[in-house]
Amino acid sequence: MTSWQRSGPLRVLLLFVLFAVCAEASSGEARGCWSPSITSCADCLQRGPQCAWCFQEDYLHGAEQSHRCDLPDNLRRRGCRPEFMEQLDVKVEVDAMLSSTQVSPREIDITLRPGSEASFIVAVKQLERYPVDLYYLVDVSASMQENLNHLKTVGVALSLQMTQHTSDLWLGFGSFVDKPVSPYVSVHPSKIDNPCSDYQTHCHPAHGFHHVLSMTGNISEFTREMKRQRISGNVDTPEGGLDAMLQAAVCQRAVGWRPEAKRLLLLMTDQPSHLALDSRLAGIVTPHDGRCHLENNVYTGSTMMDHPSLGQLSDKLLENHIYPIFAVEKKQYQWYEELVKLLPGAILGKLGLFQAPNLIDLVVDAYKRLLSEVAVSVSVEDKAVSRYWVSVSPLCPRGSTAKDQSCSGVQPGQTVYFNITVGQQSCTDDGEDEDVRMLVHPVGYNESTVINIHSKCQCKCGPTGRCDGNDQSPCRESQHGVSQEQRPDHGHMKDSSSDPNRNCKADGSNVNCSSRGVCECGKCVCEQSRLGMVYGKYCEMDDFSCPYEKGQLCGGRGVCVSGGCVCEAGWTGDSCSCPTSKTNCQSPDGLLCSGWGKCVCGKCVCDDPQHSGDFCERCPTCQVIRKSSCKSVDCHHFQGLSQKEVEICNTTCALHVGSKTDFPEQVSSGRLVGTFLCVCALTVLCGLVVVAVSRLLLQRRVMPRGGAGADLGYHSSGKDLSYIPTTNEKTVTYRRDRPPDHPMEMHIQVPKMPLDDHWQF
Repeated sequence: MTSWQRSGPLRVLLLFVLFAVCAEASSGEARGCWSPSITSCADCLQRGPQCAWCFQEDYLHGAEQSHRCDLPDNLRRRGCRPEFMEQLDVKVEVDAMLSSTQVSPREIDITLRPGSEASFIVAVKQLERYPVDLYYLVDVSASMQENLNHLKTVGVALSLQMTQHTSDLWLGFGSFVDKPVSPYVSVHPSKIDNPCSDYQTHCHPAHGFHHVLSMTGNISEFTREMKRQRISGNVDTPEGGLDAMLQAAVCQRAVGWRPEAKRLLLLMTDQPSHLALDSRLAGIVTPHDGRCHLENNVYTGSTMMDHPSLGQLSDKLLENHIYPIFAVEKKQYQWYEELVKLLPGAILGKLGLFQAPNLIDLVVDAYKRLLSEVAVSVSVEDKAVSRYWVSVSPLCPRGSTAKDQSCSGVQPGQTVYFNITVGQQSCTDDGEDEDVRMLVHPVGYNESTVINIHSKCQCKCGPTGRCDGNDQSPCRESQHGVSQEQRPDHGHMKDSSSDPNRNCKADGSNVNCSSRGVCECGKCVCEQSRLGMVYGKYCEMDDFSCPYEKGQLCGGRGVCVSGGCVCEAGWTGDSCSCPTSKTNCQSPDGLLCSGWGKCVCGKCVCDDPQHSGDFCERCPTCQVIRKSSCKSVDCHHFQGLSQKEVEICNTTCALHVGSKTDFPEQVSSGRLVGTFLCVCALTVLCGLVVVAVSRLLLQRRVMPRGGAGADLGYHSSGKDLSYIPTTNEKTVTYRRDRPPDHPMEMHIQVPKMPLDDHWQF
């Protein structure tokens, strides 16, 4: 037995469970809206996007407020008009007025409710050649002395190499060491201004970040500034690289980032970097505020705020469209390898020495990757991040490969589309409406898409703003002492004009509220049943006492009134399962059931048992005649005829067909007699032939061929030469065992008597 056969029962069980779960899910959706705990429109809409609330004043006539929450189709069948339904209204509006060259659209407005979602497309186009801004952020601690000397010639060489990819390259420069406080640097008076005093050389004071040169297209100026740089010093091993990166990213005006350029930030160091909370060693506990703090190109907040977190740095890099590149020595490569996983779009290069050719190759490769890989990052305001979810699916062009939320191998001029879905999980704690801003950042691009989310948690309920539909009268408000459990009076009326409960009795009825509710202030308040809901002006309607069709009351095509289904237009039957339209009974030739039946519950019921088929079109004995008869009255061509003419044509065609079918029956009876006689004659003839052939075969087996015994190879003895043996002989051999030297055998031939011989005595 194969493994598949052995697991057959298990497979059947799993399929059954899956079917049950699916059926439960489908039925659960239908009853997932209503709940006894629902008391308001807001509670209803939070049940899911499929739910709706009916604020029609006379809806259900006395039923509980919770029954105003249901599926829109159920509310409509129970009498709620569409204009009185408060339901999910998801809107996606795109602002097409804002122009864009890389990312489109630039702004989208979305209206959501809890449980709903909306999808939209963001297109990112890869241009042929971009202007490039490259900012060098260099670690100038003492260990970088040798590497810093190699960087002084990188500007010209890089400019020449990048001309193959861009005609507009601007360069900038900045340096960093660490926070100038203990225990990161020495606070001895002799080392504050010159950390290298022990080595008989002059160094720059330690600094968190020093912006040296703003973006410029003058490569010669960049080279001069690089040659002026000198090292500094600190005490501990980690440096303040991440702190300096954030300042270089957010200080847009000081650095001189161009809005239209691709922005590359190259960090060069030979040591790991400090992370958030490391500053507590120096007594600095204030979190970083993510803002620019440059005065005279020097970072003044270094001694007042902690190092930024990786999440904060990632947000600022994306917000300012900056693409980070890390050039580190191979000893620190593993540490930064884990770091770049948390920074979208970051590139890591392993370099032995920071020589010009190595740095140029790293920058060029990073730029090529920036152009060939298109990815997006979606950010939501911190206050609302727990109430929304986002899904991103890239649609990559031909020749590129999709990976997570990006496309790699994109060629210049191609467009990448991202299908983004935003959903709302819940409302705020106070249940009020809110507006949330979401940003879609294509990594490394200087354009983005702004998503304005308008969360609707409150219900408008039409012009009046009344969602409960409760029109309590002063009479009801004054009767607080009347119990809701009071049973109705079932007595007969003597004077209907003086009966205060006359408005609670249906026409022709002598009982209040159909004996299923109490009359209060001239209106019925229906009782609640464990079987389902009771409602209606006179409590005459419910959702449980009528026939079910496919698991739905009245087949889902009507309402239950007084134990019977009141079907919607186009349906009839006890469970509203029969369509009133006869379209399904129309045969291809235009006849109703081919003229041989009636349309009952949307199916043809044939009048004549000879006819069968979905349209009573099958009749082997009368098919040919029926076609000729229908053709004679042109029943196959109804175009241009009125409904009355079509009915006359159908009737005429049916009569012609009926008048012709008797004749084939009479003719067929005569043919049956002839057929029977022919079969009998053939049977007798076949029997005679079989007997003759059998006799001939027997004679041939008995008579010898040629008529002589010599032909058969038999030899007669001299005692009876007149007897010629036939093949009807039997030879019997007897053998008695003797000693081996005297064997003995005896043969006896007993011929059978020939057929023509007589017995002789």
